[in-house]
Amino acid sequence: MGIFYTGKGDGGKSVVWDKKKLDKASPELAALGDLDELTCLLGLARNQKLPSTYKEILLGLEEDLFIIQANLYLYVIRRKEKAPKFGEEKVKKLERFADELEKYVNPERGFVVPGEDPAGAWLDYARAVSRRAERSVWVCNKKLKLPPAILAYLNRLSSVLFALARAAAKKSKRKELHPKYQ
Repeated sequence: MGIFYTGKGDGGKSVVWDKKKLDKASPELAALGDLDELTCLLGLARNQKLPSTYKEILLGLEEDLFIIQANLYLYVIRRKEKAPKFGEEKVKKLERFADELEKYVNPERGFVVPGEDPAGAWLDYARAVSRRAERSVWVCNKKLKLPPAILAYLNRLSSVLFALARAAAKKSKRKELHPKYQ
């Protein structure tokens, strides 16, 4: 058995701790997978042509998502260990990012058609996945009762990603399109 695979999940179950198994179709594993996908997308976005400050923000978001995943994992397996702290200060930090970006972008109201700017397109994709991840975590929360700051953070995250996408487009001097609905 190697480090890259165990072969123990071939029957539709994942070993999540010691011998504890979860069905691969469980809401908990779906939420962990959605958070993992989002983390990977933020890494892709971070490797686009963006200002270094935006790259730092994205790396911080990735780090925060790892903490959220660790919390969710520990709640799922009901371990007595302390989950990494995730407090309201992280939510406030996201709100400050969103406020700063809104001042810079001075956005119009309404939807934006993604894709005018490559970095913005990746950020818009990450925004959509962040909304799915948030919904997945809420499904788990019905049973697990996660810390409120995690739920608030995931709610703000899609707004910050939307704002970053608009800021990336503005910095690239690309005119974004709005849907014509015709």
